[in-house]
Amino acid sequence: MNKMTLRRLPISALLIFAAAFAALVTTPALALQQKAGQRKTTPAKAVQYACPMHPEVTSRRRGRCPKCGMNLVVKNNAPAPETSQGDSAAGTEAKTTINVSTPLRIPDITVYDQNNRRLNFYTDLVKGKTVAINFIFTTCTTICPPLTATFRRVQQTLGERVGRDVELISISVDPATDVPERLKDFSAKFKAGPGWTFVTGSKPEIDRLLNALGGYVPDRNDHTPMVLIGNDAAGFWTRTYGLAPASQIAGIVTDAAGKSKAAQSENATTLKNDSPADASANYFPNLTLLTQDNKPVRFYEDLLKGKTVLINFLFTTCKGVCPPMTANLARVQKHLGERVGRDIVMISISVDPTTDTPAVLKKFADNFKAQPGWYFLTGEKKNVDWVLYKLGGYVEDKQQHTGVLIIGNEATGEWMKIMAMSNPEEIAKAATQLASKKVVPAP
Repeated sequence: MNKMTLRRLPISALLIFAAAFAALVTTPALALQQKAGQRKTTPAKAVQYACPMHPEVTSRRRGRCPKCGMNLVVKNNAPAPETSQGDSAAGTEAKTTINVSTPLRIPDITVYDQNNRRLNFYTDLVKGKTVAINFIFTTCTTICPPLTATFRRVQQTLGERVGRDVELISISVDPATDVPERLKDFSAKFKAGPGWTFVTGSKPEIDRLLNALGGYVPDRNDHTPMVLIGNDAAGFWTRTYGLAPASQIAGIVTDAAGKSKAAQSENATTLKNDSPADASANYFPNLTLLTQDNKPVRFYEDLLKGKTVLINFLFTTCKGVCPPMTANLARVQKHLGERVGRDIVMISISVDPTTDTPAVLKKFADNFKAQPGWYFLTGEKKNVDWVLYKLGGYVEDKQQHTGVLIIGNEATGEWMKIMAMSNPEEIAKAATQLASKKVVPAP
């Protein structure tokens, strides 16, 4: 069974996984920072496509850039933060970065850059420096090109600082394929300059590194779109969305570079007092969604708070993985028995809320004999998109949604991910093990 256990609310990646998934990551005690302004709802605009590398090349149809041959992608494809009446009375502002309150333990493994130079990852690339790290693979035809194009614009924005006091690092999640020569060609396509290192190596070593950084996924196509930004000298680390505006990412890098050890120590002391429940409440949206019974529910307070949850992503017109995945989760529900709806909750979120109305989801859920405690969620697209984004499940093209299942104990802040098509008995066992965890009182 391929799985990755995540502790103390690392659900970015949920910027992750998310975000990726996911975003989901392996570091403990995450606290949220940097509030993004709320955006007013605007009338829907016609879809426009643009080249990630040459944003001036636009089209109303899918296609390839005539300058570089890259696939055109939808412009501004990240969902905007939204609030609703389901948020607190004071209003809940969306958080776009997640700070890590404990220093990362980065292995000093042997890696190779795009020039086939042998390096020690921590000693040569990270130690004492400010770094921005993303995760890609060269045969990716979806999110990797725009992620890398964004890094190219970050490089341009930071200018001469890159290679001097700031390092950009792109780690391949497919090291078996991405040998240095492939990375060299890929980096040249995006005009990577000095100070931007593309990293590969032996698969066991790279997997170990990815685990430490929160970027490991069993399936490379589920890799996280997050950017990990850190000031190693100050012990400061944060994560942000890899398709955010380059100026925003560059600003976060600049802020990280200005951190001092004293400031980070003070911040860590404050964060240390935050409980996992506090971190959860700060991170997860409390937006109102609708169940298959057309019942309004607040995502965090009604479905997550104090419970162990299993969360997956689907859409009802899917002809691929969704039907067998839902059938598999129906078997998981049988294994869990009466605990579903009591201390364990199952949640299936539609990545196509416009089509998947409550009535449509009700028929879909009934086809798989879903019992009480298994919620199929839809709602206003802006709300569903923001929940998906925070869980690492947002995709512009519904056909590209992840087959990952997120399992978490909200009270303890322990999270893991597993493929939703894994053995149902093993999934149920993982959920019950997490549910058995208890909150450890603060000293």
